[in-house]
Amino acid sequence: MPRDPNAQFDQAVLEMIEHSPAGAVPVTPAYQDALSRLYAAHQAYADADHKDGHVTARSLSALPSFRAANLDGLASGRLGAEALEPNASIFDRYVRSLRPELRARAEGFRQTVAGRPAMHRARHAGGERLPPAHDLAHTLFLAPGAGPHPGLPGNYLYGFVLQAGDGPGTWAVHIHDRDDGAMLFRAPSMQAALAKLGELLESAPFAMAELEALGFAPG
Repeated sequence: MPRDPNAQFDQAVLEMIEHSPAGAVPVTPAYQDALSRLYAAHQAYADADHKDGHVTARSLSALPSFRAANLDGLASGRLGAEALEPNASIFDRYVRSLRPELRARAEGFRQTVAGRPAMHRARHAGGERLPPAHDLAHTLFLAPGAGPHPGLPGNYLYGFVLQAGDGPGTWAVHIHDRDDGAMLFRAPSMQAALAKLGELLESAPFAMAELEALGFAPG
């Protein structure tokens, strides 16, 4: 099999990105061509923390993902949705994992990412508004990666496993970058949604475009 003539140079560019405090690469055509190849191969992404910087998938692979610590209890039926670790607590753990200089910027996303979701449905009976029978699941997760736009500080994407109703097909997994990039997986059941979340986190870090192979669609 013929050897890729660009492989050695592309590897050198990856190492350059990892050793640069700002993930910088020269703007000469040869380096920009290498960047294009690395982005296409999902080996490099736009750096969320440095304008015009880059970050490698290899470096992001050392970062943790975050989800409700007791999510397995929901999957097994031992817990109801109301007993899950709150989204604010999950977000707190993400912020604490960041370098100190990134934490204030991350806090600027708190309301968007971990603000209280509208989880309650209105029910009507003879014109009377009734309370919902139970809380619907809406639980946050964060994973290293990038979308069409960079992620949150630290190069994180965020998303939710959520329940829109009681019937089949009312579960979904959403994932977002820090702008309007979004991918959606519609699940037939809670078990399918949580299994897809597990598959997603095991695949991190990733570019959101890669998620079509896992059954996600733009959404």
